[in-house]
Amino acid sequence: MEKMVNKSNKNAELINNANLIILALDKLNSKFSGKTVLITGAAGFLGSQFVYYFDLLNSLKINEKPTKVYLWDNFIRGIPDWMNDFTSKKNFILETKDIIIDCDYPNTNYIIHAASIASPIFYRKYPLETIFSNITGLKNILDFSINNKSIDSILFFSTSEIYGDPDNKNIPTKETYRGNVSCTGPRACYDESKRLGETLCVNYNNIHKVPVKIARPFNNYGPGLKISDRRVIPDFFRNIFNDENIELLSDGTATRTFCYISDAIEGYIRILLSDYNGESFNIGAEFPEISMLDLAKLTIEISNKPLKVEFKTSSDKEYLSDNPQRRCPSIEKAKEALNFNPKISLKEGLKRTYDYYKNNLESEEL
Repeated sequence: MEKMVNKSNKNAELINNANLIILALDKLNSKFSGKTVLITGAAGFLGSQFVYYFDLLNSLKINEKPTKVYLWDNFIRGIPDWMNDFTSKKNFILETKDIIIDCDYPNTNYIIHAASIASPIFYRKYPLETIFSNITGLKNILDFSINNKSIDSILFFSTSEIYGDPDNKNIPTKETYRGNVSCTGPRACYDESKRLGETLCVNYNNIHKVPVKIARPFNNYGPGLKISDRRVIPDFFRNIFNDENIELLSDGTATRTFCYISDAIEGYIRILLSDYNGESFNIGAEFPEISMLDLAKLTIEISNKPLKVEFKTSSDKEYLSDNPQRRCPSIEKAKEALNFNPKISLKEGLKRTYDYYKNNLESEEL
């Protein structure tokens, strides 16, 4: 499988990651044989890696029958160049769809609902679109699924942000923690709509037996995440590629753990293919829990450039409002129930991300 990867391809890292996912899932890959999958938000960060996974699964003929994949997106953040390869590719159907509007859904076996704006800068710019994608769009999918007997499983992407700003006794944070979240703050459009989305999933499962599962991502990163995304890792690398010192718009003491994209997607597929309907799972890395200052220093180290860290203040007065001081998951539930074990270290993942950005410095801006 490694030999099929074209190293000159600007998306070689996405293909390499797809290979890692296939190897990690092993016999679970066969569950997609001859099946149809709908991916909402297919043009986004998570969506792109799902697409490359299914493409490599078909290309390598891992299964007896190929997987048919519908790629839906409203392209609010532009159409990425890589999607041009899928406009006429066999077994892929690329369509412009707004899931807030009731769509004509295809006959499908699996639905991966990844349509949402996840970057704080951008969901604050589009708060209503964020809310309705997470609630109305999800409701449309769940309503469609009530009487559709062909559906084997649905995966809803929630977020670690539903926990808000946990106190230290709830770090690492378990799925049972109820959260410390503002319902009116600048992040509430995202946090609260994801919380209500989970409530919808649980009740549609309880009342209508819709086979929906819930993923709570913890700071995923890696190839496919636009360098213009405005989350911390692409921001740091954007400074580096511009030969600028890294700008920290905080005191640098806030901590996070980061989960590389191939590990994360493997975890999400394990949830999708499980029988844990109506349940939620943290998907992330338990360690290292690293401060933003140390993360900045590590990215500079990886680049091998003579840069330093500068402390500045954002012109946005609400930039740090409701920003959690610590974010670190407990993944014991996913380990025990799903056999989920992240493999890529933070340093290795950052190196792979750096290599990806070398060939992907251009991206669509909002």
